[in-house]
Amino acid sequence: MARIDAAYNYFMTTYGDNIGNRYESHKKSELRDTYNKIVKANKDSPLYKIKDTDDMGQFAIDIKEHANSMALSVSNLSSAGEDISSILEKRIASSSDNDSVEALYVGDNNSSAESFAIEVDSLAKPQINTGNFLVRDGHDFAEGQYSFDLDIRNHSYEFQFNVNRGESNLNVQNKIVRLLNTSDVGLSASLITNTASNSSAIQITSKATGLSEDESSLFNISSTISWRELNTLGIDRVTQPASNSSFKLNGNAHESLSNTFTVNKAFELILKAPSNEPVQIGLMNDTEALSNGVNQLLDSYNGMIDVGLKYNGAHQNRTLFNEISSIAKNQSESLTKVGISSDTLGHLELDKDTLSDIINSGERDNAFSTLNELKESISKAATKASINPMAYVDKAVVEYKNPGKSLAAPYAASQYSGMMVNFGL
Repeated sequence: MARIDAAYNYFMTTYGDNIGNRYESHKKSELRDTYNKIVKANKDSPLYKIKDTDDMGQFAIDIKEHANSMALSVSNLSSAGEDISSILEKRIASSSDNDSVEALYVGDNNSSAESFAIEVDSLAKPQINTGNFLVRDGHDFAEGQYSFDLDIRNHSYEFQFNVNRGESNLNVQNKIVRLLNTSDVGLSASLITNTASNSSAIQITSKATGLSEDESSLFNISSTISWRELNTLGIDRVTQPASNSSFKLNGNAHESLSNTFTVNKAFELILKAPSNEPVQIGLMNDTEALSNGVNQLLDSYNGMIDVGLKYNGAHQNRTLFNEISSIAKNQSESLTKVGISSDTLGHLELDKDTLSDIINSGERDNAFSTLNELKESISKAATKASINPMAYVDKAVVEYKNPGKSLAAPYAASQYSGMMVNFGL
C-alpha cells in the first residue's frame, strides 16, 4: 500500500490544484459510457505484475492526468458544437490579464456585451480563526465530554466531543478537525504545525467570503459549559476577519461579497489578484478564439508527448510516445497547411497568422476538416489512455484469461486507473 499512497500523494501535490474545471462535470450517460468502456477494456485483460520501480505509479498518474487535459481541450473546442467551425459563432470573453481577472461569457447571442475596464484593489477574504499552539504529545484535557456552540449565517449548532483517559492534545485536535469537516456547515478545518516547538493548532476557515452590512462576522464559536477547554483550544479567536472584494468598473468603485460575480448579465468575472493597471474585458474576435482553442489542444498534446519522452528515457518503452506522435505524423502535410508545424521531438506549434489567412480564404472548409480530424484523433487517444493508463506501463504478464469465457472485472485494471481500492478490506 505504501507505493499506492505515494502515487496518490503525487497526484494531489502535482495535479490537485487543477481539479474543478467546468468541463469536468458529466451527465449520467457519460459516466455510464465510461464505466462500460472500463468493463470492456478489462474483460479480456490478462493478469499482470507491474515491474518494481519507484516511479511506475507516478508515470500512470501522469498519463491519466495528461489524457484528462487532452479531453478537456477537446471539450473546449466542442462547446459550441462538434464541428470546430462552430466556435466562430460562439461569443468568448477575453481578459487582458488572466492572472488578475478571468472572464467567462454567460450571456446569449442577443445580449449586450460592451467591453469595459476593471481595476482590482483587493480580493474578498474568508474569516479565519486560529487556535492556540499546543504541544502535540501533551495532555491539557482531562477525561470527559465537552461541547461548544457554533453560530454561522443565522444557524446555530452544538458540537460535542469526548476526551478519553490519556489522550494527547494532537488526538483531541484531530478529533475536532474531523468533527467540523464532516459536519458540512460551511467551514473548513485543518491543523497547522510548528515543528520547532513540536506543537499544533486548529485553523478554521469559512467557505464563504465577505460581510454584508448587517454582519460583524461569518461565524462565532463559544461555550458556557466547556469554556475552560475552549479557552485552551483558542478556536474562538478571529485571526482574519472576512472582507469584501474592492474594485472599480470603468473608474466607479464597487464591492462584492465574493470574488466571483456577473457584470451586465453577460460576463462572469473571477478575481484572482489585485491588478497593477486596468484590465480590459471584452469579446475575442473570431480567429482569436479559434487560435486560443487550438493552442490549448496543442499544449495538451505536447504535454502527453513529454510524458512519453520522459518514460522512454527512463525505461526504454516507446509505446506511449509512438502512439501519440503518430497522430501528427499521419496528418503532417495537412497540418502544415493550417499553420501547425512539428519540431524534432514531435511537439506541435501553431502559427496564428497562417491559420487566420487560411480560415479567411477559399480553403476554409479543408482547414476545418483538418482541425476536426486532429481533434477527433486526440480525443480517441485521450479516451484510451484515460480508461487504462496501465496499457503503456512495463509489466510482466502472469496469466491470460480463457478466451471467450472471461468475466468482466472493471475494478481490476489498476488502482491507478481512477478507483481507490482498500486492500485491507
